[in-house]
Amino acid sequence: MKSQETKYRPTPVQRTGSTIFNLGRSLLVSLLVAVTATLTGQENSNFFKAAGTPANTKVSISWNRYNTYDGIMDICQRLTKAYPDLIKMESAGKSFQGRDIIVLTVTNFNNGKPENKPGYYIDGNIHSNEIQGTEMALYAAWYLTEMFDENDFIRELMDDRVFYILPTINPDAREDYIHNPNTASSPRSGLAPRDDDRDGLFDEDGFEDINGDGSITTMRRKNPNGRYRTDPADPRQMIPVQEGEQGEYDILGMEGIDNDGDGLVNEDRQGSYDPNRDWGYSWQPNYIQGGADKYPFTFPENRSVRDFALNHPNIAGVQSYHNSGGMILRGPSMEGGGSEVYTREDDNVLNTIGKVGEKLIPGYRLLVIWKDLYTVYGGELDWWYGATGAYTYSNELWAGFLMFNDPQNNNRNEFEKLLLHGDTFTPWKEFDHPVYGKVEIGGYKKNFGRIHPGFLLESDAHRNTAFALYHASQLPKLAVRDIEIKNLGGGLNEVTATVTNSRITPTHSGQNLKYRIDPPNYISIEGGEVITGMIVEDRWMNVTEEQKRNPATIEADNIPGNSEVTVRWIVKGGNKYTVKVKSVKGGVAELTK
Repeated sequence: MKSQETKYRPTPVQRTGSTIFNLGRSLLVSLLVAVTATLTGQENSNFFKAAGTPANTKVSISWNRYNTYDGIMDICQRLTKAYPDLIKMESAGKSFQGRDIIVLTVTNFNNGKPENKPGYYIDGNIHSNEIQGTEMALYAAWYLTEMFDENDFIRELMDDRVFYILPTINPDAREDYIHNPNTASSPRSGLAPRDDDRDGLFDEDGFEDINGDGSITTMRRKNPNGRYRTDPADPRQMIPVQEGEQGEYDILGMEGIDNDGDGLVNEDRQGSYDPNRDWGYSWQPNYIQGGADKYPFTFPENRSVRDFALNHPNIAGVQSYHNSGGMILRGPSMEGGGSEVYTREDDNVLNTIGKVGEKLIPGYRLLVIWKDLYTVYGGELDWWYGATGAYTYSNELWAGFLMFNDPQNNNRNEFEKLLLHGDTFTPWKEFDHPVYGKVEIGGYKKNFGRIHPGFLLESDAHRNTAFALYHASQLPKLAVRDIEIKNLGGGLNEVTATVTNSRITPTHSGQNLKYRIDPPNYISIEGGEVITGMIVEDRWMNVTEEQKRNPATIEADNIPGNSEVTVRWIVKGGNKYTVKVKSVKGGVAELTK
């Protein structure tokens, strides 16, 4: 007879205790999962990867807002801590007020020295009010590091190129613009006031935030004979009075008072000089080029960028971010193209890459500054090309097209009302002005008009970064394609090597060649005693040009885009040879046979 098994039946108290234990264990597991997700990124099981975006980021950043200087420092520090083998942080110099001008060097440091790779430079925010360039630059650094392990194109870029990213050239002005009352369009510089009317007095704050909303908006005064009336379609707005209509208001200009007691309002506004008229290339004084200051490189910020550039001659491509207008700008900027007209080859490079940019960033147009817009003397874009020989673009961010994705409709009042829901408009309110009497103050705040609304910032950052990455991908990519060895007898070998450049950009721009900014490309051979060396001008007709000085290292002035250079040596001894190429802006390559 089998003994009957006694079954365990928990008491009500025991059942409750067990339930509490299991619940506690579940909560503990959930807590550990949450902590792990916080430390290493969101669990992959919790989402489905969106195309073209990092799947599991180490550094979480919101790209729908603008960062203060402390916020920029925080992002840079978190990126360098998360990716020590891909990004390093340094200071290019100090601003006028002593802030570091941060440089991020982004590359695969485990795959060669940065100085031996073609360099691509990105900066933003040279102007106080053009702040979104900083976010565009930071997005590029974030995207390159976060996508390195996920995307073959990004990995190849990081292996072959080095990116030098300066999020803000002008950190003092950025802080002034963000923290102090300003308009959407001013100040340009933000460092110190200028006596524009030459009365020896300064309206030190320029504008005055009379209504205390943090922005400088508009002043209007009631006048039945005024030139403006309210818009029936949107009573917040004013429209010009047409013939036969009754006026309602005069527009008095931006908020402000007479700070210096000269009877004028807002005439000495802060930062009337322009840091993008300060560069030491085709520079002109203020009476010719408005905005220029005392002499080229007056400002310490620009001097810091200049010194960084000259210490990194491998920079072959440049992208500088401004606002606004939706433009991909290229040089020249001087009237008539100045004395440094781009060569046909340089025009082809810039136009070919720029046309791809028009596809990548809808609504943006490729323009030549002096021909399609206006003349600029002492601009950063011309300095980069003229002084370093780098191919340079300056993107004017934010296009009216982005509001409704319609080139025929860029009505900002309608956009602000329907898509931003009035978030950027200060309602009109009466104020007793010490000069004008009873006025009304209201209008758009400084965060609308020239900079992106939050929901469009990340999209445009990605598209502009894609253009920068495409440009970087088209910097020179050199390779020693083949080595042919021909026995000439008597212990002599004829060694012929072909060096290719498989990208659009040549190793030397026209400006670089004209002024010999960089040394030539050096193509050298190891493995035997070199008797003579030569460049092969026509391989099939056996036309060569001998290099009598230092024949083991051939000097090739340029390796054009999508082209090749063939060199040849007569070598005594050896049966295995290594051919190396070293180019300042083209990087290094070698092959052994």
